Amino acid sequence: MPIPLVNSIATWFLKKRFHQIELFLKYPNEVQHELLQTLIDTAKDTEIGKQYDFASINSYETFSERVRVSSYEDYQDTIERSRKGEQNIFWPTPIKWFAKSSGTTNAKSKFIPVSTDSLEDCHYAASKDLLCMYLNNNENSQLFTGKSLRLGGSKELYEENGTVFGDLSAILIDNMPFWAEFSSTPSNKVSLMSDWEAKMQAIVDETIQENVTSLAGVPSWMLVLLNNVLETTGKSNLIEIWPNLEVYFHGGVSFMPYKDQYKNILPKKNFKYYEIYNASEGFFAIQDLNNSSELLLMLDYGIFYEFIPMNTYGTTNQKIIPLSEVEKDTNYAVIITTNAGLWRYKIGDTVRFTSIDPYRIKVSGRTKHHINAFGEELIIENAEDALKKVCKKTKAEIVDYTAAPIFMEGKEKGAHEWLIEFKTPPKDIDYFNELLDNALKSLNSDYEAKRYNNMTLNKPKINQAREHLFYDWLKGNNKLGGQHKVPRLSNTRDYLDELLNMNG
Repeated sequence: MPIPLVNSIATWFLKKRFHQIELFLKYPNEVQHELLQTLIDTAKDTEIGKQYDFASINSYETFSERVRVSSYEDYQDTIERSRKGEQNIFWPTPIKWFAKSSGTTNAKSKFIPVSTDSLEDCHYAASKDLLCMYLNNNENSQLFTGKSLRLGGSKELYEENGTVFGDLSAILIDNMPFWAEFSSTPSNKVSLMSDWEAKMQAIVDETIQENVTSLAGVPSWMLVLLNNVLETTGKSNLIEIWPNLEVYFHGGVSFMPYKDQYKNILPKKNFKYYEIYNASEGFFAIQDLNNSSELLLMLDYGIFYEFIPMNTYGTTNQKIIPLSEVEKDTNYAVIITTNAGLWRYKIGDTVRFTSIDPYRIKVSGRTKHHINAFGEELIIENAEDALKKVCKKTKAEIVDYTAAPIFMEGKEKGAHEWLIEFKTPPKDIDYFNELLDNALKSLNSDYEAKRYNNMTLNKPKINQAREHLFYDWLKGNNKLGGQHKVPRLSNTRDYLDELLNMNG
């Protein structure tokens, strides 16, 4: 398809879509409540709809009183029935696909239902919106003159009882319109290879022959791929290989620990980074402005949002609020109701609103991935911000890290123990530790209070990880691939002790 034609089709779609986006920007709460009513009406004759008598629900208040908040464990039995081919349990249209979640909260796999509605009106709609926003902000973009290098999960699709499961990325690739493959690299055949290490080299071999104009994937795994590309070609940066490369669309883990490493291998003036926030359960938010660190919450993808302030999460005073009641700079757990039949479902992520007109967020961490062994409530966002500051001062570069508590024993105070794999280690690890401690104090008043005069917490302990430690740990746990993540913070020592044993 000629490039000018592609651009004019994109421009037409952009204008049409922006009218709809303007609607939810102007009337966000009305759009959300109307969407909730549509979801309830659509599912009123399902098993769950009859259980909660959806037919008689006509307000958010009734919905929130009647339908309980659920976790995956609460859904597991009904999802298993659905995977065996039973229909009309929690959503009226047939559910054929299940995204095998690679989340780190449970070792056991989760199978998240993916309906035709959620594929079309959420995941694919979001992909189009992402391009729309990017093109709207960058009128001279040459995105369509080349291909997008996408790095998804590493699993094939598996069929059981007439239903199919696999990584969400594999489901999306399998259901993509035929023309989408022409604008992407590697080919679907390579993208869906199951052996991650063989696949990595196959991607390198295929993509270095292409005119790549954009990248899409999880920062940690994309960096592994791009370093392999440089190694194979013997080039010093990616622009020597792909001179027309202009944007990297990233999500899945925080970009902060990797930003400087990307700038080193992408030394192009005005190179753009665009963040997305998606998961197996849905596509939630998109960076809608150049050079921004905030994400616009997308309110018309068939997802109704609720939030639990983290200071009450899991307590008897737990408070659940709709979007209209959120406040800026408060840490919230996210609850979703979706067009794939998840009703008031805890996704395990936490967000912080940076703006409420429009609703813009930053992903701050995971409900289970924080350290609060001593009342310090250290979240991933604090850790990422602190490490970025310290790496800048010490000229260090990080590959991966994890941290956990050292529990009090006898008269000994508690502490936080870190295991960090450096690409470029600091010259003085004790100085690095001191800076990290001070940065955490400046970012988190609870941590600062517990560290005051070593009252509750001693200073952190830092271990340097050997090269490839985290990669080897993921490989040993069968978690190699584009959607798998290292647990950054944990309230227990399970991950840390296992990694320290491997570190020797």
